[in-house]
Amino acid sequence: MNAPSPGALRLGSAMVFATLMGASGAVFADAERLETELRTLFGGHGSVEVGDVSSAMLRSRVTAQDVVFESEEGERLLIDSYEVSGNYDSPDEVTLKGVRIEDSLTELMLMSAERIVLGKPSRAVFALDDSLAAEEVRIGSLAIDDIVIDLASEIAEDLFYGTPFKASQGRMTIDRVRGQSLSNDAIGMLEIIGVAGSGEDLDEFGSGSFTLASLRFEGLSGLDIDGEEQLDSLVLRDFTVESDQLVGSLSLLDVDGDFSDGEGGVRLEGFHINLARMIEMAPEDERTELRMASNVLTDGTGELRVDAAFLGSWEEGAEHNVLISDSRIELHDALSLMLDINLPVVLPQGVEPADVFADIDWLEAATLLGGDIRLSLANQGLFGRLATLGAAMEGVTESQYIEQARTQARGLGMMFGPQVQSVLMGLVELLEGAADELEISVTLPSESTMATYMVDPLGLPDKLSMKVETR
Repeated sequence: MNAPSPGALRLGSAMVFATLMGASGAVFADAERLETELRTLFGGHGSVEVGDVSSAMLRSRVTAQDVVFESEEGERLLIDSYEVSGNYDSPDEVTLKGVRIEDSLTELMLMSAERIVLGKPSRAVFALDDSLAAEEVRIGSLAIDDIVIDLASEIAEDLFYGTPFKASQGRMTIDRVRGQSLSNDAIGMLEIIGVAGSGEDLDEFGSGSFTLASLRFEGLSGLDIDGEEQLDSLVLRDFTVESDQLVGSLSLLDVDGDFSDGEGGVRLEGFHINLARMIEMAPEDERTELRMASNVLTDGTGELRVDAAFLGSWEEGAEHNVLISDSRIELHDALSLMLDINLPVVLPQGVEPADVFADIDWLEAATLLGGDIRLSLANQGLFGRLATLGAAMEGVTESQYIEQARTQARGLGMMFGPQVQSVLMGLVELLEGAADELEISVTLPSESTMATYMVDPLGLPDKLSMKVETR
C-alpha cells in the first residue's frame, strides 16, 4: 500500500481542524443559548444568576452550574446543575440535579428533588410563564427522584388542587416519579412510587400520617378540555392512613377504563377501616349510635373489611352484541352481594359497545333482545344482628320483631304484587335464619327498550319474568 502524500496529509488535517472548529463553534453557541434561556426562564419576573456554563464538544453536552432564580413572589429556585445532551434544538435528554425551591425570606425549603430527567423534550428549556404554545410542551419520558414537598406551600396547593393534601400543614416525600409521552392534553403513563407524609388539617383526613406504595395512570387524555378527560387505566397499591378522622387502608384499586379490548371495570381489594378507632375520636354524643352501626357491620370487632369488583365485557355477534356485567361486593363477616347481567342488544348505528360502558346513557337508545339478570345475596351474619338490634330498639323479642317484619312484607306485597312480596319474604327468611342466601333471577322479554322500564318503574314486575329462591 502506498503511503499518503504530504499534500494529502495536510489536506486531511485541515479538514479535521475545520470540522472540530465548526463543531466547537456550535457547542459554544449552544452554551450561550442555554445561559440566555435560563436567564429568561421566568419571563422577566424576577432576577437570575447563572454560574459556570461549560460544554463537552465530543459528547454534545452543555451544562450550567449553580443556577438561582429569585421570583417577585418571594420564592427562590436553586439548581445545582442543568445539563442538555444531544442536539440543542431537539435534545436527547435534559437533566437537572439538586433542585430546590425555598422561601427567599425564611430560606425554608418548600420543595426539592434530587434529580429530574426529561427524555426527548421538545425544548431544552421550558418557560415557566404562559409564553409557550400548548403544543410546544412535549416530553418523551420523565424521571424524578427523591422529592420532598412542604404541604403548607403554594406549590403544594397547586400540585394537589382538589385533593385532601391541598392547603395542609405537613411534609410529603416521594421516592420517584416515572412518566412516558407527556403533553398538555395527554399523559401516556405516569407512576408515583413510595409516597409518605404526615401533617395537620389534611382535609377530611384530619391530622395524621399516610403512605402509598404506588399510583400508576395510563392513557390519560382530554386534559385540555374540561369534562372530556378519559383514563385507560389506574392502579393504586397499598394506601394507608392513620389520623384523628380516618384510620384505614386499601390494598388495591384497579380501574380499567379502556373497553376497546372488550372488557374493563373496577376492582377494590383489601379496603379496611378501623371503625372502633374512629368512633373513639367522634363527638361523645354521637358515639352510641355509631357503635351500634359498627357492631352490626363488624360483629363487634370494629374492623370493617370490604372487597368489590364491578366488571363489564361484551361478545360481538353478526347481528347483535351481548353486554355482560359481573359485579360483587363482600363485606366480610356481614354479607356478600353478586350481580350478573347478560343482555343481548342491538345498538344504534355508529355506537360501539365500548361507548355504552363509557356512557351508560347510550343503552337507552339500544334494543334489548331479552337477556337475564341474577342477583344473589348471601348472609354472613348481618341479618341476624339486624334482627337483634331491631328488636332491642323496638323493645320486643326477636321473634316478635321478625313476625312484625313478615306482616309488613305481606302488606307491601298486596300493594305491589306477588313478585315484590316474594323478595320481601325472602329477606324475612334471612332475618330469622331460615335461609342463608336469597337469589333473584329476572328474565327480560324478547324485545324491549330501556324506556319501557324507565317510564313506569313500579310496573317493572309485570313486565319481567322474576324467580325468587332462598337456600
